[in-house]
Amino acid sequence: QVQAVESGGGLVQAGGSLRLSCAASGSITSINGMGWYRQAPGKQRELVARISSGGITNYADSVKGRFTISRDNAKNTVYLEMNSLKPEDTAVYYCNFRATTMRNFIPRDYWGQGTQVTVSS
Repeated sequence: QVQAVESGGGLVQAGGSLRLSCAASGSITSINGMGWYRQAPGKQRELVARISSGGITNYADSVKGRFTISRDNAKNTVYLEMNSLKPEDTAVYYCNFRATTMRNFIPRDYWGQGTQVTVSS
């Protein structure tokens, strides 16, 4: 079984910071890209940030300059540092990664359960 468990969400005032973590575990043989998505109430899920296995990053325009994605390959963990948070950032944040496993040699996507981030005005 493969799991992606997020942590670090919570309630923060506008202008504050939060750091999300997502730890991947299970029979993983290789992780390719890792990323964070979010879904606000009444909105569709959107890409926030992604990072390749080689460390190449990309961000949604709405978070560029405020959020930083990073990864620790030794720990199979991806992080999202969120600074200067705005009420518009309020959403459930989901970790995603593409990986191969002992049983699946073709990469497939795995998702975390989501962690709530609420930014008050």
